[in-house]
Amino acid sequence: MNAHVKTTGEGSDQSAGIIKLAILAVGGQGGGVLTSWIESVARANGYAAQATSVAGVAQRTGATVYYVEMAPEGPQKPVFSLMPAAGDVDIMITAEMMEAGRSIMRGFVTPDRTVLITSSHRALAVSEKMVPGDGIASSEEVIAAAQIAARKLICEDFDKLAVANGSVISATLFGALAGSGALPFTRDAFEDAIRTSGKGVDASLRAFAAAFDVAANGGPAPKAETAAHSPAQQAIGGPDRLQAQFHELASRTNDLRPEAREMALTGLRKVVDFQDIAYGAEYLDRVQKIAEIDRTDARMTREAAKYIANAMTYDDIIRVADAKTRDGRDRRIADEMRLKDGQLMQVTEFLHPRAEEIVSLLPAKMGARWQSNPRRMKLVDRLFNRGRRIRTDGIIGFGMLYLLGGAKSWRRRTLRHAEEMAHLDSWLGRVHAAAAHDQETAIELLRCQRLIKGYSDTHARGQSKFARVMDGASMVEGRADAADWIRRMREAALQDEKGEALDGALQTVRSFA
Repeated sequence: MNAHVKTTGEGSDQSAGIIKLAILAVGGQGGGVLTSWIESVARANGYAAQATSVAGVAQRTGATVYYVEMAPEGPQKPVFSLMPAAGDVDIMITAEMMEAGRSIMRGFVTPDRTVLITSSHRALAVSEKMVPGDGIASSEEVIAAAQIAARKLICEDFDKLAVANGSVISATLFGALAGSGALPFTRDAFEDAIRTSGKGVDASLRAFAAAFDVAANGGPAPKAETAAHSPAQQAIGGPDRLQAQFHELASRTNDLRPEAREMALTGLRKVVDFQDIAYGAEYLDRVQKIAEIDRTDARMTREAAKYIANAMTYDDIIRVADAKTRDGRDRRIADEMRLKDGQLMQVTEFLHPRAEEIVSLLPAKMGARWQSNPRRMKLVDRLFNRGRRIRTDGIIGFGMLYLLGGAKSWRRRTLRHAEEMAHLDSWLGRVHAAAAHDQETAIELLRCQRLIKGYSDTHARGQSKFARVMDGASMVEGRADAADWIRRMREAALQDEKGEALDGALQTVRSFA
């Protein structure tokens, strides 16, 4: 996202009185460090300063409010407030986009005086993560409000800019503050505050400089050049024999219409990675059958390529174990934790398998018998349904999960695979039947697979919602507006975890069906 810089009005002469600055940051974003730097630069330049903070409820359910007031030293000591007040903040710094929105809602940002400096990146709130579908709030709406509410707005992905320079967001926000001109101090004074802190100085100064240029010049942060690769161009790993088999299989996507090829190739990669080449061939067989009856502009084939791949790559215990022991995972975690030389990292996996997950690994017929026996299921639940912590930075814990993740050859014999294939065949049967007379309805039925995702309880809830939406689809199929009603029911199912919105949609359907 490019930097947004907008100014209205002139504001007051802040150097003549008390300057009031507030910071909203969540855990791990360095709000305390940023506050200490601001205090340091103020005091080093002949200002009296006071900083306070009020912690949020938790790491992401409430931001910590840091508040700094400063005024030039004089014969009489100034009296500072402990907390910001609505309509009385000169500079507002927020370390994440939604915190900028909250600062506006709380009245801290006003067009007559407030300079708003915010990072455009998102750290999702718990409420956003809980939504089964896309619960991410709109950053564009916040930016639009900020352009109206603030005297001056500086908005850039300061987190990304910090990482690119080997530092943390507190350094880039400090650089943006310096570049904004909102405080009456020179750039050298800001940089001296970083040097005085004595920690990560070089990286912090690099990040500071990058953000200073963005805020001072009003342009976007420099973007690293990256080469775009289509799925067909991405490298394939593995033995030469298997690579040759994959490329031969991938050539079958050329038989599809151009609009669907890339999605089919992406789905093929996902399916083969999940299981093997033969499984990939089954995937293309299913997609091809949809393509043969597709009378749309390849939309039905494209949707089929996407959702059939998702259905065939379900989350079972084998896949979860495989994901936790993949090559490069430890490096990715180390990068996310910003591990430094000489630091050690311990990785603990929290697992809580239900009886259903354990029995699903049994041979299909045997697992079905166990699953239908309440006494056996209760026994399995008592033995396995407890929280487990496995250290994957050690050879024993890693080895256990590695062996389980390598059990792909067993997967096709399991109860879980039999259940998933039965679901897949039933679902695609409905799609083919609908496509014969209404392809828009068939497309919406394909998209209903979106409801099923995740593992354990999450997967069970998704299956329940899927079944209810498909029941509702049965009531409206044949109507001219069937596709629209199926879409409405699906979107309702994605609104909340309990399915209350879906209940309302189904009641509406029953009222006229």
